[in-house]
Amino acid sequence: MTAGQSLAEGPVGIALLHLETGRWGPARQALEQAVAGGVSIADGASLYYGAPALAFVLAGSDHPSLAQARAIAAAGTATVTRRRLEAAHRRIDQHYPPPHYAEFDLIRGLTGLGVTLRRIGDLDLLRDVLDYLVRLTAPIGGLPGWWCTAGPNYQQPPPVGGHSNHGIAHGITGSLALLALAMSDGVTVDGHTEAITRICQWLDAWEQRTGSGAWWPQIITLDDIRRGEPNQRGPLRPSWCYGTPGIARAQQLAARTLGDTTRQHNAETAFTGCVNDPAQTARLIDRSLCHGTASLLAVGHRIAADALTPIPLTPLRHLHQHATAPAGEPAGFLDGSAGAALAAAGTTTSWDACLLLC
Repeated sequence: MTAGQSLAEGPVGIALLHLETGRWGPARQALEQAVAGGVSIADGASLYYGAPALAFVLAGSDHPSLAQARAIAAAGTATVTRRRLEAAHRRIDQHYPPPHYAEFDLIRGLTGLGVTLRRIGDLDLLRDVLDYLVRLTAPIGGLPGWWCTAGPNYQQPPPVGGHSNHGIAHGITGSLALLALAMSDGVTVDGHTEAITRICQWLDAWEQRTGSGAWWPQIITLDDIRRGEPNQRGPLRPSWCYGTPGIARAQQLAARTLGDTTRQHNAETAFTGCVNDPAQTARLIDRSLCHGTASLLAVGHRIAADALTPIPLTPLRHLHQHATAPAGEPAGFLDGSAGAALAAAGTTTSWDACLLLC
C-alpha cells in the first residue's frame, strides 16, 4: 500500500483538513498527490485507504471540479463493499473461520465502509452492511460472533483462544456506533435493535468501576471469561482508538437511539470521570487524534453536544493547546498535525464521522 492513498497518514487526510477548513488550493494539491499513483479498489481498500477513503474526503466538498472524482470514488467504494460483503457472508455461512477484526472494524473493515456509504448517501448498500453487522453479532458457541482469533497487536502473539476487541477503531464498539447512527438517521434493517442490544449487554457484562467511574477493558480473552474478570486491572490511556472515551461515545450514541437515559448517563459519567482523572490524562504523551490530546477533545466535543447535563470542554481545550508537538511530527490525520488541527477547529462540519463520533 502506498501512503498517498492513506487517510490515516497520507495526503488524503491532509486534503480532509484543507477541505473542511475552506482552503481549496492546498486541498487540490493534496488530492492531486493522493491520486498520482491511481486509486485502489483492491482487497485492502477501506475507509482509511484507497477509493473509500477518497470518497469520504471528497463528500465534504461540493466544489464542481470534484464531481467526476466523487462519482469515480463512490463507484469504487461500492465495488469494494460488495466484494467484502460477499466474502464475509460466505465465511458466516460456512461457520468458519472466526472473523479477523479487519473484516468488520472501522479502520479496515465493513464498519468503515459503512461510514463512507453513509457519508456519500448510498443507503441501499449501507443497509447491506447493517444486515451483515446484525449477523456478526449473533453468538456462536457461547461467544459473541465478533470473537477474533487474530491478536489486537500484530507485534505480539494473539491471545490463546482469541478475544473480543472493544476499541472503537478495531473492535465491536465501532460497529455499535455505526448501527446506532444509522438507526438515528432512520436507516434500519431487520434485527437492528437486537444487534445493538447484544453488543450493549456484552459491554454491560464486562463493565468495571474504579474511583473515577466506569471503564471497559480493551479486550476480553478466554482466560478472562474463565476467571470472570479481565486481566486488565484498570483503565489505560484515555484515547479515542481503544480507551474509555471512544467506548463511552459509542454507548452514548446507542443509548440516545434506544431512549435509554440510564445508559446515556452512565456513558457520559464514564467520560467525565476519565477526563477528570489526572492519573489517566497523564498517560497521553502526544497531541494526536488517534491516542493523544486531540482524541480526547474530538470525543469531548460530540459527547458534550449530546449530553444530558453540561460537560465543560475548557479543560480539554487547554490540555490540547498546551500539548507539545513532538519533534518530527508527521503531517497526517490520525497521528499528525492535520488531525490535531481538526480537533482544535471543532465540529462545525462532520469530518469526525470517520472516527464514528457523529
